[in-house]
Amino acid sequence: MTSEQDRWSRVKGRLRSTVGEDVYTSWFARMDLEGVQDEAVRLSVPTRFLKSWIQAHYAERVLSCWQAEMPEVHRIDLTVRSPVRPVAPARETPAPAEAKRSDGRHAPELRSTATAPVSASHDALGGSPLDPRLTFASFVVGRSNTLAHAAARQVAEGRRGDAVMFNPLYIHAGVGLGKTHLLQAVTWAGNSGNERKVLYLTAEKFMYGFVAALKTQTALAFKEALRGIDVLVIDDLQFLQGKSTQAEFCHTLNALIDAGRQVVIAADRPPSDLESLDDRVRSRLAGGLVVEMGSLGEDLRLGILKSRVAAARGHHASFDVPEDVLNYLARTITHNGRDLEGAINRLLAHSKLNNQPVTLEMAEREVRDLIRPQEPKRIKIEDIQRVVARQYNVSRSDLLSSRRTANVVRPRQVAMYLAKTLTLRSLPEIGRRFGGRDHTTVLHAVRKIEALVAKDIALNEEVESLKRQLQE
Repeated sequence: MTSEQDRWSRVKGRLRSTVGEDVYTSWFARMDLEGVQDEAVRLSVPTRFLKSWIQAHYAERVLSCWQAEMPEVHRIDLTVRSPVRPVAPARETPAPAEAKRSDGRHAPELRSTATAPVSASHDALGGSPLDPRLTFASFVVGRSNTLAHAAARQVAEGRRGDAVMFNPLYIHAGVGLGKTHLLQAVTWAGNSGNERKVLYLTAEKFMYGFVAALKTQTALAFKEALRGIDVLVIDDLQFLQGKSTQAEFCHTLNALIDAGRQVVIAADRPPSDLESLDDRVRSRLAGGLVVEMGSLGEDLRLGILKSRVAAARGHHASFDVPEDVLNYLARTITHNGRDLEGAINRLLAHSKLNNQPVTLEMAEREVRDLIRPQEPKRIKIEDIQRVVARQYNVSRSDLLSSRRTANVVRPRQVAMYLAKTLTLRSLPEIGRRFGGRDHTTVLHAVRKIEALVAKDIALNEEVESLKRQLQE
């Protein structure tokens, strides 16, 4: 089994290199190896949505990565693993303190029971699984997440009939920075008093519920039950697909907000960057409180590590991680909270199974694959517009306007060129973000600046200077 796991580790490394870090984290981070038999590899994922997406888009790539390790493999069998559902706690009684997690799907799954009576005929309205450890008590607060934590706390502590201050509350962050932890904490805290109906759904579960209701001709009952929720919590909104599903989500969102009900949403990017969503949905989302959870600073990473060690010590009293090891992990594992948790789990397993104390040498050996190169700064179109406007002494509104004067046209073209070269946004999206322009206008601007920087030394230096400012 050890050799199989070693191969699986190498296959995951190949897969990560092939598809890139963002795609790997989104679609493959929760894939597990179940076994290898004859010419087939058995893999599992936690949801049917992940299974169907991977089969439709990445089956050949996964197979080729395995064949690079084991040429005799000719088939990948992908299954949905069965969740384990422990009994839900009666109130928000924290489990032993745990490090910050952003995705509860790795942990034992739990179905929220507080919302089940809403409609027994619709499985989606039973809620998506909750992890009993993801509470406010186990959430580690730092500079990058203080505002998101405070806003989530305020929502969770509200009572039926109170005026809703932030609606919707929209939290966005990269993978592993604590979005799901906060949303599940809101759900646990809101349901603990049994006064309000708080429903936690992933975007996948919302889609599943709506499609199932359409098939069984109970869509009206589904909609009415959903709109009777006091607090609707939607996770991973970036996965919401389909025009009819998005339209129903928009109607539900409007109905809840207009009725003074609370909506809390999390995604991996701000509303304006959710290109697959309808403009009306993006506009409504942007009309609430939009909060970004930034990357984890070293102090916050150290706090998460200490919290995770304390949680592990609750089950293994003799487990101890020296201060120099914690400092090393906090300094070198910078990607996300999940990697920090994985590091502590590895040290715990090595210490217990080999009956050895944790040392710095052991830590360096055990977590070397978690130490990733620092990712380049993620540049936003808003940042480009702001820096270019400052450089050329125009306003951001000038860049978005229809003005055609020379002192505005050139900065606008430079900004569009930088947006195309420094971000992953498509030409239509860039055009939309520059005052609703057509993608051909953006293409013309990009080609114009490309031609000019090749022969105009002064402009080339200006553009390079702008790039450095944006990447600092």
